[in-house]
Amino acid sequence: VQLVESGGGLVQAGGSLRLSCTTSGITFDDLAIGWFRQAPGKQREGVYCISVSDGSTYYADSVKDRFTISVDNAKKTMYLQMNSLKPEDTAVYYCAAGKDTGHAGWSRIPTPGAYWGQGTQVTVSA
Repeated sequence: VQLVESGGGLVQAGGSLRLSCTTSGITFDDLAIGWFRQAPGKQREGVYCISVSDGSTYYADSVKDRFTISVDNAKKTMYLQMNSLKPEDTAVYYCAAGKDTGHAGWSRIPTPGAYWGQGTQVTVSA
């Protein structure tokens, strides 16, 4: 199983980035998949996740109306469109995926049992 992230980078506040997470070796339609982030000195936090089977989404209040998650089943890829970026969005963003547990919220992604990407750095300058 591989999760390969891309799309991070340096952007000014108010700008946009789109992160991608491409999966392989796992049945995409069975997944709950999402993005987590970790800033220096802070705990990892959930950003956005989605159930591929039913489209249910969950997100952190801090990204409401700014970030959007989507999936392309044919490409087995998840995207995170990030608009109106703020300096506090600066973090390493990790893709995580696992067999959809059917539970509510972040527990949709199994812990333990999830697969993780290597992370991609997002830096937002003031």
